[in-house]
Order: sequence, then C-alpha cells, then structure tokens
Amino acid sequence: MTTDVRPADVDADALRCQISDKYTEVAKMPEKGFHFHTGKPLALMLGYSERILDSLPAGTVESFAGTGNPFSMGDLRAGEAVLDVGCGAGFDSLIAASHVGETGRVISVDMTPAMLAKAAVGAREVGIANIEFREGLAEALPVEDASIDVVISNGVINLCPDKMAVMEEVHRVLKPGGRVQIADIVVHKEVPQDAKDDIDLWSG
Repeated sequence: MTTDVRPADVDADALRCQISDKYTEVAKMPEKGFHFHTGKPLALMLGYSERILDSLPAGTVESFAGTGNPFSMGDLRAGEAVLDVGCGAGFDSLIAASHVGETGRVISVDMTPAMLAKAAVGAREVGIANIEFREGLAEALPVEDASIDVVISNGVINLCPDKMAVMEEVHRVLKPGGRVQIADIVVHKEVPQDAKDDIDLWSG
C-alpha cells in the first residue's frame, strides 16, 4: 500500500520566517521558556548521558531543542563524513564530530543565523576543527552529490512542509550505501490536508 504524500499548501517563506524567529529566541534567550522542551532536562529525557552533556559547552546544551536521539540508532564511525540537517546550536554536530574523529568531518546546515553562530562558538570552545557550518535549507542542501556517509537530523523534518523534497535531497547527498539516523516526530494517523495547510498550526 502506498500513500500519496502532498506538500502542505502554505507560504514556505512565511513559515520559515516564523520558525527561524522562534529558534533565534531559543539561541539567544534559552531561559525564556517555550511550548516545547529544551536544554539539559530534555537531553536527559531523550537518552543522552550525563557524560556526553558534561563534554559539551553549556551554551550548546541550553539551546538544545531536539525531539529524539539519532545516536540511539548507533554510534558513527571514525573517518565518516556526516551531515547534520538542521543543526541548531550544534548539540548533535559536536557529538558527531567526536565520533568520527580527526579523520572524519561534519557538515552542519541550518537556516537560522543565530543558531549557526552559537554552534560555531561551541565548536571553538571545545577545540573541534572538523566541523563546517553552512547556512541553507533542508529542501536545498548546500552539499555536494554523493559526498556523505551518514545524514543525521533531530526534530527538523517535521517543520518542513515538503518532506519529499527533503528526503530527495538526503538521497542526493548520500554516498552509495550511506545511511540515515533521523530522530523526529511521527504521527500514526493521516493528518487532514486542511490541517497541513494551516500555517498557524505549523508555527504554534
């Protein structure tokens, strides 16, 4: 059985602006409180260890806003090329960089400049040099074809109205035999199209 996955009929640029504004606040004012969990309590709830959290900069941890743990599907391997789609403040990117080591590399993509800036600060704080931060969209990844061993993502694809476009981009950048370790929100019942097309439900 197959299901026709239609993109949501929303103004994608307007939606991205609303989402970027919200996550700019998460980057700059993580103590504010949001309609979703953030920070260390969230990370512990999602199965990240105290040891991992203690190894990360406080600023990186306080702006964490994921929905799962992509590393619960397995550690990354030394020397691998990793893409973090929607890296936020760099929480998972820094963990990935520690897995792949100096012979590997991590490309971290996000559309929110404030998050990218905070991620770069965190990488400098812990002295990690094998991460490259790039501004871009999940639907148009600024990454070369067939260049990535593993794509990770955490709580980002659910915010993209055209998920097929995202997954086509993931497929494009993966090397043959590459893999995905994606943590996200999944619904088990079909969402009515009129709900998908309501921009206020996306950003609220």
